[in-house]
Amino acid sequence: MKGILGGSFLLLLLAVYCGVDPFRHSAIADFPDFEAVHVDMAPWSQVPKEKDSQNLLVNSEIKFLNEVQGPESVAFDPQGRGPYTGVADGRILFWNGKSWSDFAYTSPNRSEICERKPSIMGYLKNEHICGRPLGLRFHSKTGDLYIADAYFGLLKVGPDGGLATPLVTEAEGLPLKFTNDLDIDDHGNVYFTDSSTKYQRRNFMHLVFSGEDSGRLLKYDPLTKKTSVLRHNLQFPNGVSLSKDTSFFIFCEGSKGRLIKYFIKGEKAGTSEVFAILPGFPDNVRTNEKVIKYSSDGKILQVLEDAQGKVVKAVSEVEERDGKLWMGSVLMSFIAVYDLN
Repeated sequence: MKGILGGSFLLLLLAVYCGVDPFRHSAIADFPDFEAVHVDMAPWSQVPKEKDSQNLLVNSEIKFLNEVQGPESVAFDPQGRGPYTGVADGRILFWNGKSWSDFAYTSPNRSEICERKPSIMGYLKNEHICGRPLGLRFHSKTGDLYIADAYFGLLKVGPDGGLATPLVTEAEGLPLKFTNDLDIDDHGNVYFTDSSTKYQRRNFMHLVFSGEDSGRLLKYDPLTKKTSVLRHNLQFPNGVSLSKDTSFFIFCEGSKGRLIKYFIKGEKAGTSEVFAILPGFPDNVRTNEKVIKYSSDGKILQVLEDAQGKVVKAVSEVEERDGKLWMGSVLMSFIAVYDLN
């Protein structure tokens, strides 16, 4: 009986300790207003069952191993040069065919704290100082590179690179807390996502676990230099990709595991609808020239997988270029390339 009472007392002490957290060991100690939000997931019956039975991505080539840390987005300029990619220390790098060189950066506060670290996670502490470029897109006509930096908002840098110029840092009086991805139409309008108005990228796990719904979908007009919010109350909005005719674009809502179609032109302009349900947590999304996972009406055309993660894992973005898929990852230190031929 004494043993049982002693064990119960210890459990009670442990419960009190966890509840009070006197030494602030809890992951949410700095977020006293942390609150879990209901995530209305699609029924299991709607989740795609299609698989890649051949595990084709196992045949991918690993390039630039340990030369790039956390290459979230991969882009090529209008002349086809590249790739360009944003890495964990806040720089945007350019591959000239032989070696990597610094192309641009989003923060003017470059110092020793931004220097290379052994682990990608080692940069999290100072990301808000050094910057963290995520989505990258080139304007096809001007050659300017548009950047979604998690901390410094929407920025632009010219074809010669250098320090990027901020375009948007707030919308409707709320600062951009977690700028994530973007795309640009023929008129230079930029459609982009702010994943949360509460959590920064360095606290992204709080955003994942809470299901927090303050994310926004936005539009920047380069003529008026004004930013409008197209959708509020999104749960971890992320990747953005325009259709080829620019009549609509697709964006990810990560927490709900789905793609949303937002209409720009036509009778449905200004409205949105569910485009596709995904079997996982989507990150960036891209429209490819030759291989498209989904058709324009949301039907699966092809699935490429490395189910065991033997070669390709934690993919953040896929960019198609000259018959090859270039796959970036915010968590890996390489770019994987799959030959479609």
